[in-house]
Amino acid sequence: MQLSSFDWSIIFLYFVVTLILGTIITSKSGKNSEEFFLGSRKMPWWLLGISMVATTFSADTPNLVTDIVRNHGVSGNWAWWAFLLTGMLTVFIYAKLWRRSEATTDLEFYELRYSGKDASFLRGFRAVYLGVFFNVVIMATVILAGIKIAGILLGISAIKTVMIISLITVVYSAVGGYKGVLYTDFFQFILAMIGMVWASVYIVNMPEIGGLSQLLSHPEIQSKMDFIPPMDNMDVVIPLLLIPLAVQWWSVWYPGAEPGGGGYIAQRMLSAKDEKNAVVATLLFNVAHYALRPWPWILIAFASIVVFPELSDIAAKFPSIESSFVKDDLAFPAMLYFLPSGLMGLVIAALIAALMSTISTHLNWGSSYIVNDVYQRFINKTASEKQLVFTARISTVILMILAAILSLYLTSAKSSFDILLQIGAGTGLLFILRWFWWRINAVSEIVAMVISFVIALIMELIVKDKLDSHEKMVIGVAITTIFWIGATYLSKPTDMRTLISFYTKIRPHSIGWAPVIQEGKKLGLIKDEDITQGALPSEILMMFLGCIAVYALLFGMGYVIYGQYPEATLSTIIAVLASWTLYKTWIKKEKKYIG
Repeated sequence: MQLSSFDWSIIFLYFVVTLILGTIITSKSGKNSEEFFLGSRKMPWWLLGISMVATTFSADTPNLVTDIVRNHGVSGNWAWWAFLLTGMLTVFIYAKLWRRSEATTDLEFYELRYSGKDASFLRGFRAVYLGVFFNVVIMATVILAGIKIAGILLGISAIKTVMIISLITVVYSAVGGYKGVLYTDFFQFILAMIGMVWASVYIVNMPEIGGLSQLLSHPEIQSKMDFIPPMDNMDVVIPLLLIPLAVQWWSVWYPGAEPGGGGYIAQRMLSAKDEKNAVVATLLFNVAHYALRPWPWILIAFASIVVFPELSDIAAKFPSIESSFVKDDLAFPAMLYFLPSGLMGLVIAALIAALMSTISTHLNWGSSYIVNDVYQRFINKTASEKQLVFTARISTVILMILAAILSLYLTSAKSSFDILLQIGAGTGLLFILRWFWWRINAVSEIVAMVISFVIALIMELIVKDKLDSHEKMVIGVAITTIFWIGATYLSKPTDMRTLISFYTKIRPHSIGWAPVIQEGKKLGLIKDEDITQGALPSEILMMFLGCIAVYALLFGMGYVIYGQYPEATLSTIIAVLASWTLYKTWIKKEKKYIG
């Protein structure tokens, strides 16, 4: 399709503003590595929270949601909605613990919590495993979405798209550092939300759709509107609802929804001004991520079912798109093809913003692992700040090149999502319990990581389609959990001095730390004021209240869109009551246990 000069002007203006923001931050970002990766630990909650949301927005997320809705209906989104439980657990239990660690990256945790060569190996290996391997796969998936969007809306080839995305994103990521990422994220998220809401309103009111009421009365759409899958069909309920809520949220490691926090979410918490800013930032992220964003995507997905009921319809409409790319996730950019001049430019700019915000965060996060947990820790322990910043910028470029190459070999956002879930299956419980159970050690994590990866390879290369994705995941969770728990009991515990040092610094809840506390008191290294007691039940209560409030808000917005106002009213009341109870519980806890 041909964009108008007005569309190109909007896109050009977006790039200008983004580069200006990155340039303004440039002068300070290269001052030292802490500034480059954490903004000197002075970041406010609102900027951090919006940055987390912008990162998880991504250009591939609406494609993923469209794929899910077309195949499983709205209820299929429990595949990622269930991770809200993980998010709220991080908000009320782990955010403050991460901030107390004062680490530069979450991988420094390993040598705070564990001891010996096992801890050093784990830190270095995880830096490469997550910072390079996992990170590159995630970025490649995001770039894949950019390839599909550009192919339909701009008629640009995959290679050209990859080159453009890589060049622009790597410039401001390498130059602007962490602050550059945060401030551009803030601008990009606002632009992306405006673009998506406006686009969904226009598409729903296209003549082919006939307005919201006409769309929702369509037989194919009515069968996909339910928030909960039909309970009389367990073949649907088990994979779409029960597995995500009963198993997946606590057992699976997934970027942005790590049990116990981690990755770039931990990076945001570590850069906060203080513990309170870390907690509130993570709360803002979870509310916006799960309750405020999904509905424009869902409505566009509904419309795509009407306009493109079959994949062959998409292929016929866009014959220039490679056949390997014609999957259900392509329906999202296919619907954007119908947008008028002006709005088209805004939406393309919004999608570019979503894509760039995700990639820039992953580039900065990945390079922080390479610099802090590999280069400075193992290669050049006496590196100057200038050398560290230079290495960070070089590693940013290398990560971008690797992701760009891999993106040309992927075909579907949903398949990549399933693969990442499988690789992380079974490790989540360990990441939750390592803060509460002193006996977990570096060997536990090494075994969990190796076993989960081996099982993922077996499932993808040997089992393949013989089992459904949720069956593969449950098997992976069970086997990996058995192996890492067994390894925990069969291996030596972490050095007691290291455990005492970790406990006094982090001050986790005393549950599961009795032997360490006893030994620390005996040695005079742990005092009564270092022991945190009693607050855990309140924090778990707040976690569930937060989940109830967000889910009620999510469904309440859906009921308003559906025109089901009694249900919308009830959902709103539940959201308000849960939020008020959460607030009162939070205040009471702060007064009782903190001041």
